[in-house]
Amino acid sequence: MNPQLGAALAAEEAAIYAYGTIGVHLAGRGDVTEARAAQQAHRGRRDFLVGRLAQLEASAAPSPAGYELPFPVTDRASALKLAIHVEDGVAQAWRPVLTVTTGADRSTALAAMTEAAVRATRWRRLAAVNPVTLPFPGRPT
Repeated sequence: MNPQLGAALAAEEAAIYAYGTIGVHLAGRGDVTEARAAQQAHRGRRDFLVGRLAQLEASAAPSPAGYELPFPVTDRASALKLAIHVEDGVAQAWRPVLTVTTGADRSTALAAMTEAAVRATRWRRLAAVNPVTLPFPGRPT
């Protein structure tokens, strides 16, 4: 198994799960639409990774039956906090893929990391978190 692609796959699967919880606690139509679009983007990345790992004849660890959220999500504020956490984690999972891939795979990794960073910025803006951007998205803090 390619450990970097496996880690990116695990992050995408966790994001899909988290957005199910996030969406339940968002009230505004725009927020819900944003959460659905984010979840769909993560589903697309997950599907890409599953296919790519199959092409490489590599396997990934099976997804867990459930996930434990890093903190309770009980309202809009905690849902936005989780969305930021998830997107930062996805960017961090894709960053190492950049160092071990070339060509189209590297472009995909860069796009995935960038898109996660942009989504995190949108969530930070909605949550009124400052700063709204990170200087080095995907870099562990």
